[in-house]
Amino acid sequence: MDQLAFADTPTSRCAFYRHTCGLPAGIHPEIGRIVVKAGAVGAITMPATLGQRVRDDLLHKRIALGPIISHARSGRWTFLVRPDVRDDVQVFGELFRLNVSIVPIGGEIALPSPDDARTGYRQWVVPPRDNARPSGLDIVAAVRSCAERANSTDRRTSRPAATVSA
Repeated sequence: MDQLAFADTPTSRCAFYRHTCGLPAGIHPEIGRIVVKAGAVGAITMPATLGQRVRDDLLHKRIALGPIISHARSGRWTFLVRPDVRDDVQVFGELFRLNVSIVPIGGEIALPSPDDARTGYRQWVVPPRDNARPSGLDIVAAVRSCAERANSTDRRTSRPAATVSA
């Protein structure tokens, strides 16, 4: 029996995201990219270097990873999460200072599409396989932990400037 090969199109990818991964994805009518509106799904975006440390921290703590998107050209990663981080100005300010943002409810989250393989805009670091996503609170805690470790390392490795006496 012949194996049927199906072309990966934005429509088929969108259907996969909806039916298999529980992501309420749609195709943006004006620009044709695959998007999810934040609400039932949350997203936390950060610099890729911090994202790598957060991923490693979660793995070390045996916290299950969920989908992670790499935005190669901007050097950022987006973690898809359960939207359980409450709307708190102090938390948003703290994350903003670390160059981390939480996509607000109603904001668009762009998902990798078949065209991205060609253009290099977005790709999966950890692809979705089902509807499992980590808690946004776990990601925020990992960001804090990684940022604190980086700051303490910076403090230990920096040395006061030498003084020159005449």
